[in-house]
Amino acid sequence: MTCHSLFISIMKKLNLFILFSFCFSIIIRGQGDFAAIDSLIKKELPQGSEVGISVYDLTAKKSLYTYRDAKLSRPASTMKLLTTITALARADADEPFRTEVWYKGTIEHDTLRGDIYVIGGFDPEFDDEGMNALVEEVITFPFSVLKGRIYGDISMKDSLYWGSGWAWDDTPYSFQPYLSPLMYHKGVVKVTAGPGRVRGGTAGVGTLRGDSSRLSFEPSSSYYTVINETETRTPSAGKFSVSRGWLENKNNLIVSGNVENRRIGDVNVYSSQDFFLHTFVERLRNRGIEISEQYAFDSFQPDSLSTRMARWECPVQKVVDQIMKESDNLSAEALLCRLGAQATGKKQVSAKDGIDEIHRLIKDLGHDPDNYKIADGCGLSNYDYLSPALLVDFLKFAYSRTDIFRKLYKALPVAGIDGTLKNRMKKGSAFKNVHAKTGSYTAINTLAGYLKMANGHQVAFAIMNQNVLSAAKARNFQNKVCEILVNCK
Repeated sequence: MTCHSLFISIMKKLNLFILFSFCFSIIIRGQGDFAAIDSLIKKELPQGSEVGISVYDLTAKKSLYTYRDAKLSRPASTMKLLTTITALARADADEPFRTEVWYKGTIEHDTLRGDIYVIGGFDPEFDDEGMNALVEEVITFPFSVLKGRIYGDISMKDSLYWGSGWAWDDTPYSFQPYLSPLMYHKGVVKVTAGPGRVRGGTAGVGTLRGDSSRLSFEPSSSYYTVINETETRTPSAGKFSVSRGWLENKNNLIVSGNVENRRIGDVNVYSSQDFFLHTFVERLRNRGIEISEQYAFDSFQPDSLSTRMARWECPVQKVVDQIMKESDNLSAEALLCRLGAQATGKKQVSAKDGIDEIHRLIKDLGHDPDNYKIADGCGLSNYDYLSPALLVDFLKFAYSRTDIFRKLYKALPVAGIDGTLKNRMKKGSAFKNVHAKTGSYTAINTLAGYLKMANGHQVAFAIMNQNVLSAAKARNFQNKVCEILVNCK
């Protein structure tokens, strides 16, 4: 071998060594960035619990970190990400939720001879503003007597008012509403209690111990009755609570316990559609409409004598905001039902129709839907099972579609600022830098969404803590993982 050839050979080996060393240093540096997560799992994961983690660099388009990312876990409210992203992926995603009022018949001499139909569109945000708006439009028609009946059309959905796998004894709680195409104030009554009134009216005299508290209700309706068992500034009266005779499907609101200062509680009422129609009829009567017949339920079939009287619309973005910011179960189930209706074109749909659409997107993203279990749209079900890898793939898909990402990102809670992340990550680099959906119920705590690393790269991540009875410890663990990721360079 000549000197020249020897020199060339040495230089080639040197270059290969330099290249190998450079690449190895990058790998080691990258591993070093995430070694802190490994240490966190080893030292601070709550005893007896498990976790699955997936982290993907959306900017560099590569996986950054995984830990048991294929392991099936109960998602809790991170299930809402799958429902929302699937719904937003449709071409008709922006079609608003609608509630309409029609009549069939004729108006003669101040009398409507026919029937009025209130057609439910599964609007989860329908409240007093919507109710009053419908009433105001109806009374503009030239009649004050109804010779017929008011019907509620709830044919958009089957008769199942709970999701599959929901806990029966969560019935009276506001987070587990009764589902219906006609819902008013989310089927929930908000109760505000204050210390009892001063006796005698003497100036400067305070409230008397043991007096019943003052109660106010939102919304106001004769649909429910009230039993006031509260006592003012009486600790022996026990903890303040709001309930009803839910085992017998009663709407007798029972407010009890000690009222030291202003207290707020809420409870759902039985039968969302009845709550809606009862209040609608009551308010029409209050505005001078004479209605003799009791309301009923029937499907609206338009004919030549049909006339639309009123319409109320709710933007999809408002519903998405509620789903993400407040983790609203009712809104998520409504979106799932609407998704099924849009996909199938059927007049009556079930949760399965919406779930089938989620399955289709799972398949499109390269996963086998049979490897997961989806039982509802909100994550309340005890049957739901997903993986961190699947959640991240949905987040990746949303990021790839500007039309989806823009709507989703603005709705996600922001660390330390609002929604369900308002009181988390209020200090450190993660503050304002994590936009993510939370999920929690007994022994389950999850977090999935987006963050930006110190190098400017956008990241999708999912952290699914399981079998952890201390929600505070699980949240603390997730917060520290996010802080590590945000500081990665």
